[in-house]
Formats: sequence, structure tokens, C-alpha cells
Amino acid sequence: MLNSNLPEPELLKTLLEPLLEDFTYWFEGSRNFLETEQLHFLTQQQQADLLARVKQAQTEVRTTQMLFQAIGGQVGVETSTLMPWHILVTECWQVAMRFRMEQSTEQKPEM
Repeated sequence: MLNSNLPEPELLKTLLEPLLEDFTYWFEGSRNFLETEQLHFLTQQQQADLLARVKQAQTEVRTTQMLFQAIGGQVGVETSTLMPWHILVTECWQVAMRFRMEQSTEQKPEM
């Protein structure tokens, strides 16, 4: 549980730094996935568009991390900035789950 008595910069660092690291992790994994797998349930254009959005989000997250570190964690990030990243991560999770489900049904032997 978070200590609400932390000074504001420490609270921001405690919350925001790991969140940005999580976004970095998930966007990197999503990018690798989208660059290496052929997703039959998406058109090539849909997959390319999703990949482009992931690359853009990666750039935004990296920039945010650099700014956050450069100013010593003295400023937060608007929820309006974080929410599109969260939505994109969720979309990537859904695409990956569908891919895994289709892969598992293709590999089951017929009776």
C-alpha cells in the first residue's frame, strides 16, 4: 500500500516511474509480436496501423520518461495522456490473446 504521507515528488516517482516502465515493457513486446507474426484475422493494413500506433506510443513514453527523469520527477503526467496508452496496451493484449487462441485451435488434433 502506498504511503500517502510521502512528499509529492516522491509519490509521483513511486507511482509514475513504474507505470512508465510497464508501458515500455508492453509496447516493446507488442511491437516485436506485430513485427514477427502474420495475423490472419487482421488485414495487412490493420496490422500495420496497429504497429504504427505502438511505435508512436513507444516514442511518447520514452519522451515522457526522459522529461520525468530530467526534471527529477517534479511533475506528473495528465490522465488524458496515459489513457490512450492504456487503451492501446489493452488492444494489443486482446490481439495477442486472439492469436494464441487461434494457434491453439489449429494445433489440436481432430478426432
